[in-house]
Amino acid sequence: MKIIPLGEPKIIMSNPHSKHNYFAWPTVTRLQNGKIAAVASGFRLSHVCPFGKAVISYSDDNGESYTLPAPVIDTVLDDRDCGITPFGKSGVIVTSFNNTRAFQRQHSRTYGHAYLDTISDAEEAAVLGSTFRISHDCGVTFGPIYKSPVTSPHGPLELADGSLLWVGQVFDSWSQPDYNDSYIKAYRIFPDGTNEYVGSIPNVEIEGQIVQPCEPHTALLENGDLLTHIRIEGSGFFSVFQSRSTDCGRTWSRPEALLEKRGGSPPHILRHSSGMLISTYGYRNEPYGVKAMFSRDNGESWDVGHDVYVNGISGDLGYPASIELEDHSILTVFYAIPKKGEPAVIMQQIWRFEE
Repeated sequence: MKIIPLGEPKIIMSNPHSKHNYFAWPTVTRLQNGKIAAVASGFRLSHVCPFGKAVISYSDDNGESYTLPAPVIDTVLDDRDCGITPFGKSGVIVTSFNNTRAFQRQHSRTYGHAYLDTISDAEEAAVLGSTFRISHDCGVTFGPIYKSPVTSPHGPLELADGSLLWVGQVFDSWSQPDYNDSYIKAYRIFPDGTNEYVGSIPNVEIEGQIVQPCEPHTALLENGDLLTHIRIEGSGFFSVFQSRSTDCGRTWSRPEALLEKRGGSPPHILRHSSGMLISTYGYRNEPYGVKAMFSRDNGESWDVGHDVYVNGISGDLGYPASIELEDHSILTVFYAIPKKGEPAVIMQQIWRFEE
């Protein structure tokens, strides 16, 4: 497989005239009205800080330009990984999650601590968790903040009937003591904020040890299967594993490795109109960047390790997400540090592939 860049990578979200100019963990989608919408965590000081907000930008010209990022989810805590999924005729869900004040204090300095001191126990409890808001007018206005039992960087997927299925990591599952339970579960998400448990993906065990599965992304295949790619970290792994469901998420195959031990993560799957499945993922070994793998057989086999973007500066990057443009090229968003000494921003690369 050959990847052909169409133009240079460019910055699409930043805040260069402020110290709050760290952006990360984006997702991109095509809305029902034809606009492209990109979301990310923005207006931050650093990788972990109490000022993160889930923000959204829109493009009316196929990614040539974007509106300035505007907050969608802005709790008193650090609103992080941002997902977006259109559903139905005009529905849009934007997702995020946050960390406790105690966790943020471990990574903040005086400025951040002063802000965290203003947050009460009750304020933290009211918003702590995996959060989302829903729009019924193609992302013009959004309703109240709801909570989900699971979290994932890119949010839920729309099923064939227009409903939402969220395959995600159980919130705070990194402290979950019962390894007999699953870290990754599937829930139906309803427009009124309620949810319904559907099924679980088996945990991953390597050399007798349960390793941490997290940050999954799921795609609906043409044959009706659900394919989930999962970030696996631990026991020397930073890789992508795959699980499949043939019964709408009720049962799942045991996850199997797609990449070498340090092959990269987390993933995002795009089903291209050509029938190709394209999974993009961050690569945090030198020279750092964003890679893609391709499957022509509904995920039975993958051609891995193709460079979409090479950074050469820092491994603080990744979380790519992609859409197909009208000319069948691919638009991929991700976060990266564009120059040494600068904060991370949201970038975009448009590209196509040749077999």
